[in-house]
Amino acid sequence: MAPGEYVQQTLAGLDPTAGGGVDPALPLYATTFVVVDLETTGGAPDGGGITEIGAVKVRGGEELGVLATLVNPGVPIPPFITVLTGITQAMLLPAPPIEQVLPSFLEFISDAVLVAHNAPYDVGFLKAACAKHGYRWPNPRVLDTAALARRVLTRDEVPNRKLGTLAAYFRTATQPTHRALDDAKATVDVLHGLIARLGGHRVDTVGEAIEFARAVTPTQRRKRHLAEGLPKVPGVYIFRAADDRPLYVGTSGDIATRVRSYFTAAEKRARISEMLAAAERVEAVECAHPLEAEVRELRLIAAHAPPYNRRSKFPERMVWLKLTDGPYPRLSVVRSLAPGDTAYLGPFRSKQAAELAAAGFHDAVPLRQCTHRLSLRTVTPACALAELGRCPAPCEHRITPEEYDHRAAAPFRTATASDPQVVVDALLARIETLSASRRYEEAAVVRSRLAAVLRAAVRMQRLAGLTRIAELTAARPAPGGGWELALVRHGRLAGAGVSPPGVHPRPTITAIRATAETVEPGHGPVPRASAEETERILSWLERPETRLVEMSSEWSSPVSGAGRFRDLLAKAENGGSHQLSTERS
Repeated sequence: MAPGEYVQQTLAGLDPTAGGGVDPALPLYATTFVVVDLETTGGAPDGGGITEIGAVKVRGGEELGVLATLVNPGVPIPPFITVLTGITQAMLLPAPPIEQVLPSFLEFISDAVLVAHNAPYDVGFLKAACAKHGYRWPNPRVLDTAALARRVLTRDEVPNRKLGTLAAYFRTATQPTHRALDDAKATVDVLHGLIARLGGHRVDTVGEAIEFARAVTPTQRRKRHLAEGLPKVPGVYIFRAADDRPLYVGTSGDIATRVRSYFTAAEKRARISEMLAAAERVEAVECAHPLEAEVRELRLIAAHAPPYNRRSKFPERMVWLKLTDGPYPRLSVVRSLAPGDTAYLGPFRSKQAAELAAAGFHDAVPLRQCTHRLSLRTVTPACALAELGRCPAPCEHRITPEEYDHRAAAPFRTATASDPQVVVDALLARIETLSASRRYEEAAVVRSRLAAVLRAAVRMQRLAGLTRIAELTAARPAPGGGWELALVRHGRLAGAGVSPPGVHPRPTITAIRATAETVEPGHGPVPRASAEETERILSWLERPETRLVEMSSEWSSPVSGAGRFRDLLAKAENGGSHQLSTERS
């Protein structure tokens, strides 16, 4: 096994979750369609304007029901509409208004796929009418025969995709006449003719038909088969190239549905289109629950660095800000912590972020910024900072090691390990002074440094509170009943599973513990996992529905820790410097 290579091991999985409404995986021959057509006064969809509704319910080529009615729009009909449709004002006077027709229509289309020719027009009128008269639009799946015809039929077959042209091409039993029921019946035959052509495009389900009608790229259409046969469970999916190299790693609570979305019109990212062109297969890794899926995704991305993933790659590139050893310590940005390091802050995602926090400490306390190795016996010439009063000049022995530690080093240790109040007060005082002098740009710089210090301190103390616990077991209710279980050791997910509904979770916890990963303690707030993994676990543990089952030791944070400055951090990140002037204790 190559160093750092991650080997996937599947833990217990959840039962597939059922979807509501019409299942997109339902075969076309078993799908109930309601083909609808409207006649209107020709205006915009404002909640009215409908003069006639015609709808035909079909399944497997068999007609199941018909709904047809004239509708009184409450406004005069334009003469050109009468000429086009033959519907007169006298015909509509005894007709019911749309608010009386909607209940029957909405019941008629329940649990069915709505079909229309140029569907946005008809659906727009129906949705506006529901909104105006207080009816909930059921948001059914919609199939547009005009859009589907543009994908199925070529210009050599039909010159355009008008309903009359398609009816003539498919030789429908009913010809469109600009009356709602006749046009709906003609659309039924057009729909059946188009479905007959979909088999050659490997489109067999209603979900595939709806997506096929949308503006997907040729690559998405050609590679759609990669989404076949995937499980509808939480887990990780991996797009692999012809040489089995991981191209992209993702996670979802429903692998099958998420992977199918990459082959729909909603997916427009250029890099994903490039990835799909190179992909040859999709591998699914079933997981016990979404937390395990998130963690496995992070580990796979870190192990393989897939070229089309942008986030969570190279966790080893995190850096730390630590206090060096010696009589006059200074701040240093390092790649890793040694067991002997006791005063540090991090991890930071970049060197620039660490340097910004270091600048905040330099503004608050008189830590030296030079990189010279200082001796207690020999003096070193002072730099410009000493002449400007920005450094106590330990290089020239103007300050004793004890006083330097008290004034400069100790505040850093205290701020990172427990209470950053001294540093916060100093930075707020500097911001207030600069703002009072109308030096707002300089105040904004100090504000950004304050935010960097607080952000890192809050994060590190939060991580340390969990990673010092040797073992923790937690549970949260599973969507289908039972409990989602997680066993965490030193901030790393060591085991996961789901206890069945109606069964006490203790046997499942015992089995998870017996097969869980061994995690040895280490040094620092993230000794055996990436900071991002531990943060995902923390987010899961901190949800209101999560219950702590067992802990090997207490879970605590400093009483006067950085966490109490969360509101100040939010203001520093989002507000102006004037909002911080009242925050000093």
